[in-house]
Amino acid sequence: MDDGVEDESHVDYATLNKLRLDGKFCDVVIQVEGFTMKAHKIVLCACSPYFRALFTGNLNSSHKSTYNIPGVLPEMMKIIIEYAYTHSAVITEGNLEFLLPAADQLCVLGLVQACAEFLEAQLCTDNCIGIWRFSDVYFCPSLQRRALRFILQNFQEVGRTSAELLELTPAQLSHIVEKDDLIVKQEDRVFDAILRWTGHMPNKRKAYLSQLLWKVRLAQMNADYFMSSMKTSVLMKDNEDCNRITVHTLRAMCHLQKTNFVGASRYSSLCRPRLPYAVLLAIGGWSGNRPTDVIESYDTQANCWVTVAQMEGPRAYHGTACLGGFVYCVGGYNAVEFFSAVCKLDPVTRTWHRVAPMHSRRCYVSVTVLQGCIYAMGGFDGYARLSSAERYEPAANQWSPISPMHEPRSDASAATLDGKVYICGGFNGESCLCTAECYSPSTDQWTLIPPMKKRHSGLGVVAYNQEIYAVGGFDGVSRLRCMEVYDPLADSWRQMPDMIIARSNFGIEVLDDRLFVVGGFNGFSTTFYAEHFDQKTNEWASIQDMGVFRSALSCCIVHDLPNVAEYAFPRRSGSPTTELSAVKELTLW
Repeated sequence: MDDGVEDESHVDYATLNKLRLDGKFCDVVIQVEGFTMKAHKIVLCACSPYFRALFTGNLNSSHKSTYNIPGVLPEMMKIIIEYAYTHSAVITEGNLEFLLPAADQLCVLGLVQACAEFLEAQLCTDNCIGIWRFSDVYFCPSLQRRALRFILQNFQEVGRTSAELLELTPAQLSHIVEKDDLIVKQEDRVFDAILRWTGHMPNKRKAYLSQLLWKVRLAQMNADYFMSSMKTSVLMKDNEDCNRITVHTLRAMCHLQKTNFVGASRYSSLCRPRLPYAVLLAIGGWSGNRPTDVIESYDTQANCWVTVAQMEGPRAYHGTACLGGFVYCVGGYNAVEFFSAVCKLDPVTRTWHRVAPMHSRRCYVSVTVLQGCIYAMGGFDGYARLSSAERYEPAANQWSPISPMHEPRSDASAATLDGKVYICGGFNGESCLCTAECYSPSTDQWTLIPPMKKRHSGLGVVAYNQEIYAVGGFDGVSRLRCMEVYDPLADSWRQMPDMIIARSNFGIEVLDDRLFVVGGFNGFSTTFYAEHFDQKTNEWASIQDMGVFRSALSCCIVHDLPNVAEYAFPRRSGSPTTELSAVKELTLW
């Protein structure tokens, strides 16, 4: 009952600390290397099970007032005692090396956690391996998991430059390189890291080389690079075990070329790709004569599509955006209703949640993300094509109108580049558009940019290598294969290579420095055909077909999922003792 009197059960640590500093009512003296510090037993007991056991361990403990604590520096004990009273500590790079072991020794778990959080904030490619090993010694499981995840996510750089990598034990290096979620753009980098580690102490470490090479996805390497390394590496010459691995790797590479991954990957770690660091989600759309609620994930490493979830209900002609770890589904149409509703998917729990609806119903909407906000532009509300646009702020869970575009646009597409929103093409209710414009949040103004060379409705627009790409669509007569690129610096459009097939109302995204287009309508039917464009080669290439024929879908990229294995093609682990028979089995197919 609230009677205006302070809760007497509340412990006033500030007062207790003042009493300690004044030397009043102190009933224990802690001795460390000849230094003495006064304190209150009950406060130290509340802070640490070590002190509870020390002060209550036997019948004489209650009468004892002086305790000598070995193995702790006086400066660290001073911080620990102050922490017991203030629940705060000044942690620095200079004192952490001694403070964390002292806090661990004395079971001051709150201070151990504070030290772990300090180290986590300091993680970089130069120190992540040291922190990982350090956290194992002092039992900081959350820090250990975070440090290992950092190593795996940044192995491209860690394996190439880290001095700490050279200090790993064979078991520790094996534990890292065998992980499916180790992220490298090329498996060559894992191979190079193992040779670098072995070459640091060749006489001692050469015996471990073949064991470590079984952990590398050697069949995923560039074949020419692999053969060149095998011929020139001093470490691998005249090594019978390595020669055996070489033979089986070449066989696995040949098999991969024939099977395009899927079959081989289930048998041998030589073939099995790493997990992707990011996945492309294809969400909803129009399939056959009705909308679909299916969500598929594209695993770039395996070149496979996996059905991973369902929407709250079927939806097509919507937009999607990934922001703050959530996937937002904006507007759209379900064959009955034009939506203003917005919902978000938590990709970790795979659950949907409703958020604030837009001010307008928007089918054929253009959606993009800029500076932590979602932008929804144009579309069709069931009666008219819209020029209006609005912006969603997740923290406030609120949509706010922004300035309208220069003209109504449905079936347009949008992207962001250098702090601006670009929207291109679309349909104004009478004709397909070639016009394009950009929006500046700082001025809340739309500015027309030069028109595209062709009219595009139902096109895909994406930012790719500091330019705006406008791909495919419908020109009012036929579906298009063409691709145009806008260079903001030159303020002009130029033609680029055509897609393999014509399509409109498809999904488009950039992942792994490649531009992906999936599904759509080819002029006769919806399609599950997918392809990607690589700017380095200036060519389009087919990828694995989706599992569902669909147009009017929307795509987004989700990064750094802790449960990415649920969004990827299943991998199967194998031990070095089973890998040889697995690869032999491949050669019999």
